[in-house]
Amino acid sequence: MTGLDRNQTPKTRPVDHKRTALVASLDIGTSKIACMIARLKPSPPSEALRGRTHAVELIGYSQIQSRGVKAGSVVDLAECEQAVRQAVALAERMAKVRVESILLSVSGGRLQGQLVEAAADIRGGSVTAEDVTRVTSTGMRHATGEGRTVLHALPVGYALDGVKGIRDPRGMVARQFGVDMQVVTADATVARNLMLVVERCHLNVEAMAASPYVAGLSVLTDDEADLGAAVVEMGAGSTTIATYSGGRFVHASGFALGGQHVTMDLARGVGACIADAERIKTLYGTVLTGGSDARELMSVPTAGEEHDAPQIVSRATIANIVRHRAEEIFEMVRDRLADSPFAAEPRARVVLSGGASQLTGTVELATRILNRPVRIGRPLGFGRLPNEAKSASFAVPTGLLVYPQYAHLEHVEPRHTRQLKTGTDGYFGRVGRWLREGF
Repeated sequence: MTGLDRNQTPKTRPVDHKRTALVASLDIGTSKIACMIARLKPSPPSEALRGRTHAVELIGYSQIQSRGVKAGSVVDLAECEQAVRQAVALAERMAKVRVESILLSVSGGRLQGQLVEAAADIRGGSVTAEDVTRVTSTGMRHATGEGRTVLHALPVGYALDGVKGIRDPRGMVARQFGVDMQVVTADATVARNLMLVVERCHLNVEAMAASPYVAGLSVLTDDEADLGAAVVEMGAGSTTIATYSGGRFVHASGFALGGQHVTMDLARGVGACIADAERIKTLYGTVLTGGSDARELMSVPTAGEEHDAPQIVSRATIANIVRHRAEEIFEMVRDRLADSPFAAEPRARVVLSGGASQLTGTVELATRILNRPVRIGRPLGFGRLPNEAKSASFAVPTGLLVYPQYAHLEHVEPRHTRQLKTGTDGYFGRVGRWLREGF
């Protein structure tokens, strides 16, 4: 079994409440790569975002066209590496700092969350921190199938002798101790190759996180998380979903359909090249058919010979092509939500994020298909975001900057079992070793 299989991806240490930290996020998407560098400054919790201990002050960012990525997975190492180097260098230049390690998002590799129960007998009469770690590790490993790796292991609640709802079991007396946890896994190969790209750029992966989870950290208010919400992160190559209930992240899933499929449908449907189809989608893409402009005609350059006459296409034709694919995506979201804890939350709402959520009319279409209140999510509580980074398409890279403040909620596998005596026993030594074991 190689490195990543059934193991946990790197996890960041929680940030100190009293200290300022420098963090960098990298979102390697199918259509764009975004890099953001920020200072996390200790701040009193706000009313709307209680969980945040730090204010995020953006000091550098970049967004460039992605290369070598398909459906959230690396398909060309060299191309992807070049693009990542460029994105990081641009953000570093703006921030006037050098980055050593980054927080990395994962949107490909068939994200899947499951609730796991694990229990064990207590040896010493009362529950110790070691008992908690031991039982949680067992549950986590049990939940991880062959070829999968763990992105998140979040204890949801504890039980003592079958009595659930225990908040902190340490020091309490019991014969048997149990934990309910949410384990989010992805294909180990996808995670490993994303890491490899970053390591080839001489950067350390400080932590990896599921895209829809960090998107939720960026765009959800506390009230929404408490009452129940689903964050649907609509990327170019994949759509991923995170479900929140009772203030906690309780489920994740995803599938490989996204905004790029709309572009390809348009290119095929109107006979345009992909770049022109992308431009048509961005300028005229709507899922609303009907209305006065539906009869408006436009000329579209033909893919192929330069002297071919352009085609004349109605706006209604374009809207129909876009709507069909958008409907398919939301129907798949609806099926995924029906299989998650979200189905049991009648007051829960849906928050859309990601670039593909910005097509005109998506909120109305999603409201109709999902039969829930829907809104577009934008990054919340960030000081001085540039205008282009205030949109839904930056939910993931901004959410990664918030993520270290929530790292303490996660179970982290103890890695002391395989010490290499190489003077690199620090955190980054562990990450590097973890990678070496994986290859």
